[in-house]
Amino acid sequence: MGISRPSRPVLLTTLASAGALVFTPLAPGSATADPRPGGGDILREGSPLSSTERAARTPQSAADRALGAADSPALGSSGHGRGKDRGYPREQKLTAPPVNPDDKSIKLGLAPYHSIAPKLNDVQSIGDRVSVEIAGRSAGGHQLYLVTVTAPESAKETARQERMRELIENAPGAAAKDPTVKSSYKTPVFINNNIHGNEWEGTDAALKLIEKLAKAKDTKTADLLAHNRLYFNVTANPDGRIAGTRANANGFDLNRDFITASQPEARAMRQIAIDKQPAVMIDLHGYVNGTLIEPTTPPHGENYEYDLFLKNTYANALGMEAAVNGLGYTPAKDGVEPAIIPFRDQEEGWDDWPPIFTPQYMPFHGTVAAHTIEFPMAVNNDEYDELSVPELRRRSAINVDIAGAAMSATLTYTQEHRTSVIADQIETFRRGAAGAAQVPVSPETVPGVPGIGPEDVYTTDFPRAYVIPRGEGKGERGQRSAAAASRLVEHLLDNDVEVRRATRDFRLGGTSYAEGSYVIDMRQPKRGLANVMLADGRDISDKVSTMYDISGWSLGRLWGATVDSVKGGSLSGVRTRVVDSASRVGHVASRGDLRLRLDDAREVAALNWLLGRGTSVRRADDGSVILPSSARGAAVAAAKKYDVAFDATKAKGGAVVRATRIAAAVTPGELFALREMNFDVVPVSTKVLNSGFDWKKSGADALFVSAGLAYGELNAGAKAGLDAFLARGGGLVGRGAEGAALNSDAKLLSVRAVSGNGDANGVVRVVNSGGPVTGGAPSHSFVYAPMWFKGLGSGVRVEQSYGAGNPLVSGHWRPAEGGVGGPSDAAGQPSVVSGAAAGSRVVLFGTEPLFRDHPKGMFPQVGRALLSVS
Repeated sequence: MGISRPSRPVLLTTLASAGALVFTPLAPGSATADPRPGGGDILREGSPLSSTERAARTPQSAADRALGAADSPALGSSGHGRGKDRGYPREQKLTAPPVNPDDKSIKLGLAPYHSIAPKLNDVQSIGDRVSVEIAGRSAGGHQLYLVTVTAPESAKETARQERMRELIENAPGAAAKDPTVKSSYKTPVFINNNIHGNEWEGTDAALKLIEKLAKAKDTKTADLLAHNRLYFNVTANPDGRIAGTRANANGFDLNRDFITASQPEARAMRQIAIDKQPAVMIDLHGYVNGTLIEPTTPPHGENYEYDLFLKNTYANALGMEAAVNGLGYTPAKDGVEPAIIPFRDQEEGWDDWPPIFTPQYMPFHGTVAAHTIEFPMAVNNDEYDELSVPELRRRSAINVDIAGAAMSATLTYTQEHRTSVIADQIETFRRGAAGAAQVPVSPETVPGVPGIGPEDVYTTDFPRAYVIPRGEGKGERGQRSAAAASRLVEHLLDNDVEVRRATRDFRLGGTSYAEGSYVIDMRQPKRGLANVMLADGRDISDKVSTMYDISGWSLGRLWGATVDSVKGGSLSGVRTRVVDSASRVGHVASRGDLRLRLDDAREVAALNWLLGRGTSVRRADDGSVILPSSARGAAVAAAKKYDVAFDATKAKGGAVVRATRIAAAVTPGELFALREMNFDVVPVSTKVLNSGFDWKKSGADALFVSAGLAYGELNAGAKAGLDAFLARGGGLVGRGAEGAALNSDAKLLSVRAVSGNGDANGVVRVVNSGGPVTGGAPSHSFVYAPMWFKGLGSGVRVEQSYGAGNPLVSGHWRPAEGGVGGPSDAAGQPSVVSGAAAGSRVVLFGTEPLFRDHPKGMFPQVGRALLSVS
């Protein structure tokens, strides 16, 4: 990559099995002996190796908590909304949870979760520098502790700091000229720990550093705290810390959740980003030997002000590298390899393209130096079970030491460069607000960073605005998108994107829009975040051979709302007002029978809520449902609860729709999405069925299979029970290779599933049939390890097909080895099929419509499918 590169290994992603991604070093003999994230395989969410049994154990209570509203209090500058009239410190007595002898941290000699609150209580009592706020609760119900370390502030001074913070974001031009900001604003630094629960040691290093700063009497520490605010998210994932799992109690990898924010822990970190506005942050992980310190290899996120990001992130990386290597650990003595900086040392394999990771999300809120740090000595997974306790504790102690060195070096960098760091944060916001062009990276624009070449240049053309039309009438711009538009607008607002609403009809970009349509003016400080959410994204298949994780995520295409990109023109004639919430769309027609469209997840949730209360519902031919006028009272309650619309209809409907119970062998993300749609779910797997699962007692009406249920691995009794369930009319919805395999093994639909490149993922164009499964569905879907279907037998219906030509809109999809399995092979082929066979109705998906709870506009396809086969 460019020039001045040491000979280091290139990381290539290869398909291992069932969706597992493995990073393989190609060049031997370098300092990076084991450069694999997590000390081994990368298991994407959805791999049977990583998630099937975890999904089966995920409690309903964790989903309820994550889907509830009261998980992350708005911190503001205060915590619990009380801080605008409070200074620092803000001491509070934390209630310690019960002692848990099964906490997995204990074996490693690290702090169990139950010890953290007492420790923080003790540290708060040392002096006047340490404050603790509760940033929220985890999916498992554990408190999230946010510690602030800074010099004492009066309430008046805290208010002054808040005014400067708001000036930097909302009036960056003025902030750049304000001498008070330059001299007096405290630089916010954020240190995030333990987001992967079984990567423990950042928490312990943070606790050590907090105590050290609280006790220090030297002038250097006093000066540091006088000019900076240091924020420590002590453990971002207490559920996983206690259980020794990467994921939280819902089975979610929180470091993949930032653009969706489905989980309360991610929403808490999002609020920290908004309210504290860190200029510098590090995220502590494990385990890569030698210690991995970002910045990363291409492709780089095209919506960043990447020149400002690279300048600071690389410079801080050098300081952390020196600090880590300076600890004196060696390969021969300790098994510790020298640190690596991927941007400098590798060609590809680690990238900052998707905004789903903490350090790739934070820059959109003004962070100009953001890092993942992977300390070196593996103590999780097989090592946790197989190594002796003394060896595990030796390794953990090294990791704590290295994490502490990275933290201290970051504080030194911030203190030495605080003026330029804040100036660069201001410039990030100024460019957005002014609609200024991005500055491509080059040796001239980012001097001192080695090896910058054309392969590092990623920029985008920001539109002048986005418009989300008011849902009204029929067709793509009609009422069917109103609920989706409302949800999307709320999500933008939750991410601190400014949204306006038209107070009059207007015309923009050659299109007429009605009063009430939403306008996202792209001349705003956080334009990068608005664009990364709403834009189509980009096909980067030709840019690199491998990606670390997903490559496409467009909310504009995947969340079900109509989103128009307006390339040019003036907004001066568009009358709008800033909104702080989306307008509610729920209503119930005043007379006649009622139609509920099932084009949005909230509508499916409302239907299941009504069915659970015994409401009479019938199915319409287009996949919507009909309620009699006598159910108007129930409809009013559902409209209020789920903000959905019930329109008048003269259609009478057909078959009765009944409450549906789903047996589900799925990933944690899919299980969560099913619960989000209010389906009654009983998780199953090969193991559960082989243990004597009773289909009749379970009350299951349909089976959804995507992971962890292999027909050929069932014992005789389990196989007979499943066959009997299907023969008496139990329906099957299958997704991906395992769903298709079960259909084939059970001899149901006559189709042949064809697998594309297992590493391919992204947003694809699709053509919907308009039937009961995909009627009203968006013209785009999401794929990971895409599939399609050939050899369709008699009675098999095509519900959806991949678009013609190259169906990939954004993402990374190359042909697999041998030149097959690419997007051209999928073009025009069926992606969703349905039919009846052997007494059972079946729907098969080659797309991935519930992936990580993200593609919200695709959820109703699965909801409709489950209702249609039950």
